[in-house]
Formats: sequence, C-alpha cells, structure tokens
Amino acid sequence: MAKKAPNPIDKHVGSRVRMRRMMLSMSQEKLGDALGLTFQQVQKYEKGTNRIGASRLQQISNILQVPVSFFFEGAPNMPGHVGTAGLNEAPSPAYVSDFLATSDGLSLTKSFMKIKSSKLRRKIVNLVEQIAGDE
Repeated sequence: MAKKAPNPIDKHVGSRVRMRRMMLSMSQEKLGDALGLTFQQVQKYEKGTNRIGASRLQQISNILQVPVSFFFEGAPNMPGHVGTAGLNEAPSPAYVSDFLATSDGLSLTKSFMKIKSSKLRRKIVNLVEQIAGDE
C-alpha cells in the first residue's frame, strides 16, 4: 500500500512551525518537552506527516510567541481569505517559505538583515544574482 502524501496545508503549517522554532534557536526536543511530546512527534508535525490539532496549534503558538494566524501566512489554496486590509492578499511564493524554513535560509536572512548599509546589501544581492546567472 502506497503512503498518502501530506496535505499541502499541513506541510505549510509544519514548515512555519519549524521556521519560527529555528528563529528562536529552539530545538525540537525543547519544543517537544514544552508540549509533553517527543522530538520525533515534533518532526512529524514539521514535515506535515502528522496533522496539528487546533488545541495543539494554540499551544505551539503560545510557546513560539506568535498568533495562530502566523502558521497560515502564505498557505496554498486559501480561497476567500481576506487580509487585514479587507482585500484578498496574494500568498507569498512557496519557495520563499521553503527557503526560510531551512537553517541556511534562516541564517542567511538573519545575517543579511544585520548589515546596516543598504548599499552594501544591494551589492550583495547583485553579487548573488550574478553567481546564480540572473539577469
């Protein structure tokens, strides 16, 4: 029997949990302890393999110090979702969320934002674009 693929929303919510946990430099074990779970269960939540129930998501949002809505920002297939301005907001591209959910992406973003000079940041972006072959 083939394994069922995780729901895209569950994967997105899990990746947002991972991203926020990593932003706080918190281990899976520490989050698991705070929730009364094993780090393996946290891994399954972060991969979207296991769904996060509503009350558990509320617990996670309290521990990670973000509103529950944080986990759904940029989620795929949210028809009819109305943003705070009252207009439908386009979700951020999935690759941005995926990148920020990695340790390299988070580290690069944190370090980049510490650079005070906007001119230097622009030069770094230009350099990376040249290396990547973007026009």
